[in-house]
Amino acid sequence: MNAMAGEQQFLAHAGGGSAGPDRAGMAQLHSQLQQLQAWQTQLQQGLGSALAPTPGLQASHPLAQQTQALHQQCQDLQARWAQQWSALQPARSLAQDFEQRVILLVFGKFNAGKSSLCNFLAERFAAQGQPVRFFHLADGAVVESDEPLREGATETTARLQGLCLGTGLVLLDTPGLHSVTPENAALTQRFTESADGLLWLSSSTSPGQVQELDELARELRRNKPLLPVITRSDLIEEDEVDGEIQKCLRNKTPANRALQEADVQTRAQDKLRQLAIDAAVLKHPVSISVHAARSQPGPNALADAGLLRLYTAITEVLAPAQAYKQRKPAEVLLHHLEENVQGAIEAELLPELQDLQRALAQEQERLQQSKAAMLRAAWRRTIPALPGVLERYADRLPVLSAEVAALVRAEISEQLQGHLGGYVLSELPTEAAAVVLPAAIAGPDALYAALQNAVRVQIEAAFSAAVDACSHALEPVLVQTEKMQAHLRQCAQDLQDLGTALRA
Repeated sequence: MNAMAGEQQFLAHAGGGSAGPDRAGMAQLHSQLQQLQAWQTQLQQGLGSALAPTPGLQASHPLAQQTQALHQQCQDLQARWAQQWSALQPARSLAQDFEQRVILLVFGKFNAGKSSLCNFLAERFAAQGQPVRFFHLADGAVVESDEPLREGATETTARLQGLCLGTGLVLLDTPGLHSVTPENAALTQRFTESADGLLWLSSSTSPGQVQELDELARELRRNKPLLPVITRSDLIEEDEVDGEIQKCLRNKTPANRALQEADVQTRAQDKLRQLAIDAAVLKHPVSISVHAARSQPGPNALADAGLLRLYTAITEVLAPAQAYKQRKPAEVLLHHLEENVQGAIEAELLPELQDLQRALAQEQERLQQSKAAMLRAAWRRTIPALPGVLERYADRLPVLSAEVAALVRAEISEQLQGHLGGYVLSELPTEAAAVVLPAAIAGPDALYAALQNAVRVQIEAAFSAAVDACSHALEPVLVQTEKMQAHLRQCAQDLQDLGTALRA
């Protein structure tokens, strides 16, 4: 097959309309979307009912505030997720506008030759009678244009632009990776969602700068095919023409191109492994020179410039890109759930939930320490007062018991307020501080010992009961956090299973 026939075959194949999913495929896609939507509903129901206020804590207690903050975070996250899904609408609309076409994202630094390659392919499609349509995006809408894409040594792509080739292929020419404006980089990130495959362009002067794949990692994890294209694979040589030395553009040798392609392939595979991305998405690099193909007419110009190999490589990308396209509506929703929803849960919500669990454990420990501290303080403050009370009421035991009981009650209340003031505590019942003396006491020393014992019994009982009540008040929060954590773990596993089934 000669070069022209090979080109015609590629253009006819790539430019033809892509078949949509059949009835079984549509039913499967509908089922997948329903399962993903059901997952989100289940997740949000679990978040909406979690972490209700506990009646045992004052609103001012740090744990009550932390619980309320976590509850509010759940509400805020759900609102954010809705906004993030709405923000994807332009990209989803773009995909719907081109639902019968495979969309390939042309990605690379601003001097990688993206616009040059797109315009060259447009020329070749037009030369074969295939329809070509240029467009750019403005406010998320497709605006058609009669002019080819701008080319230049500096960044000229201030907006996301593209072209339709035939009836089956769309190329999106993006603002450069190292855009001179932050808006360009943001625009690129926003619309990569709509692509079905990725053409990664880099100049042969520094081919395959693999750090650029960091920018594509999100898309590559979605199993979109990646074709590295080494551009400007040419050089300037001096030649004698009519007795004069002239500078001429020449293609790099096949051996030189093969070395660069192998190097890019090896380094790209290593980078994908570092990023934990399946290396199967990577296609073998191809080296081309658009300028040589244009400036050196002849039957072998396309082959010598590497364009026929590029045609073959793009053809190999179209099949997995088409497979991705057919499941794209479910993929887009899955990406949102994995990256925006589950990503926020793991990065923001789970750490806060774990912080709350740690705070609960620390508070339980503090309660026990407070019990010991209250006992020591109450004992040290009450016992020194007993001799004076005993001296005044030694001959009237009922009055003595009542006076000591009042002293104990006041001390218990003060200690509870100081150590457990953040809890909702019941009124201290009268019997909680009652001082019960033996019926028969022999002498003042025995009476004093009996008073000490009665005080010890009462303060220990009162503080134990109070600490137990506070500890019990924390249990609903602990149960809620454990239940919420289990819910989130199960949801994470369920989403992973849905993703595996979708991409099987």
